[in-house]
Amino acid sequence: MKFITEYRDGELAQKLLGEITDVVTQPWNIMEVCGGQTHSLVKNGIIELLPDEVNMIHGPGCPVCVTPIYLIDKAIHLAEEKNVILCSFGDMLRVPGSRTNLLDSKAKGADIRILYSPLEAVQLAKQNPDREIVFFAVGFETTAPANAMSVMQAHSLDIPNFSILTSHVLVPPAIEAVMNDDECQIDGFLAAGHVCTIMGISEYQPLVDAYKMPIVVTGFEPIDLLHGILMTVRQLEKGEFKLENQYSRVVKREGNINAIDLIKQVFEVQDRVWRGIGSIPESGYELKPAFQAYDANLKFQVDIIEEPENKACIAGQVLKGIKKPKDCPEFGKGCKPEFPLGAPMVSSEGACAAYYHFSQAAESIEIPS
Repeated sequence: MKFITEYRDGELAQKLLGEITDVVTQPWNIMEVCGGQTHSLVKNGIIELLPDEVNMIHGPGCPVCVTPIYLIDKAIHLAEEKNVILCSFGDMLRVPGSRTNLLDSKAKGADIRILYSPLEAVQLAKQNPDREIVFFAVGFETTAPANAMSVMQAHSLDIPNFSILTSHVLVPPAIEAVMNDDECQIDGFLAAGHVCTIMGISEYQPLVDAYKMPIVVTGFEPIDLLHGILMTVRQLEKGEFKLENQYSRVVKREGNINAIDLIKQVFEVQDRVWRGIGSIPESGYELKPAFQAYDANLKFQVDIIEEPENKACIAGQVLKGIKKPKDCPEFGKGCKPEFPLGAPMVSSEGACAAYYHFSQAAESIEIPS
């Protein structure tokens, strides 16, 4: 197959659903790691169409959702108090900090701009030498190469008024943290294809070996996900545990070597706090000492007191796959996309937002006879 419509083909989806139903003989819990996978599963009604034995658990795979409150508060502080031009991808603007969000701060007059690439922020810094430009660098390994490139470009062009506020998170350590949780009941994982496009798949083999569970790398279209679920269920039913690549049309075992080299030049691995989960060892990127002149954390030395999550929000349990969005008593009531209590209700890839926007539509889907 080579066209996107082929990965949304209804007849092929029916065939894969039938194969899953034929193969499965007992209950299995499968976690999709990425919020993009969650979004597609819910939007396309796959959750409701799967046999009852297959329970999809939604993981911590939305980097917007797991960006800690104190970093959002710090970004707001920089924009409001340090007179910087704060640049960000659009999905960060409505994520709640401890008291407000970037969108409200922008409405009050802070210079906050939505960009499509961190390289745009470098050009903005070049054009405004009298202003400090800070790019809010959020994302999985997927966005790390572009952020690394922006730092390299600023360094090569000798642009001192550019820096990044880093909140990069890494997927394999998150899988390990989920598996080590006392409440974990996961039997297998669907790994995120876009991350593996950059990093390859070799990082997942130690997890497969250590926890004796299958990990299948998938894409994000309905056929990708159904095929990945089928591959996972086949392994589980046979008592196998292997690392498989469903997304082979994009993901290569070695990943993108040039992108990996760029990441390694600019970033080093350190511990990272995940919102709703806590600190996960060696699960984030920070700038190496050679590039610390472009580290907004160091440049501005802002101390922000860490505030607790809203007590009415169960986002932490949702992000760890312990509960689903509809288990929250505030879901669709006190917590909606317009007035979110937690980050998973804000991001387009957040599990709560996916359920809010699409679960009712998914329940009404009828399978053609």
